[in-house]
Amino acid sequence: MTATTAPAATTHRSRAGRWTLLALQVVLAALYVFSGLGKVSLEATVVAGFTAMGIGPAGTVTIGVLELLGAVGLLIPRLAGLAATAFVALMIGAVVITAATLGGGMVLVPAVVLVLVAVVAWARRRETAALVRDPRRVLAPRRA
Repeated sequence: MTATTAPAATTHRSRAGRWTLLALQVVLAALYVFSGLGKVSLEATVVAGFTAMGIGPAGTVTIGVLELLGAVGLLIPRLAGLAATAFVALMIGAVVITAATLGGGMVLVPAVVLVLVAVVAWARRRETAALVRDPRRVLAPRRA
């Protein structure tokens, strides 16, 4: 087949594997919605934590908006891998900044979330590569 007629990226996961991955994506999306809403609303405890790390209100809101948008992306099958990959980058930053400013014990939560979102990014890597290669084809409505 030529590159223009090749089928879209497919996966060969078992039914249980697909459901497990979907469940992980839903849990992560819920976590990011909860986390993002606290940042966007500038909740006092969230602002205090970000201030301790040297991040002001504008940075806090920006991170919150990214988390909310990424949470939506995790729930859209065609965008889930890309959203997870973006979250890997965001969470690497969270781990580094948390370790540098707050210390070792506080780094556990962002590190665990980083591992979980990396699992989704890895599992969805073929879909992400297809999306990056040809976004129009992947995002185009499917014909019956």
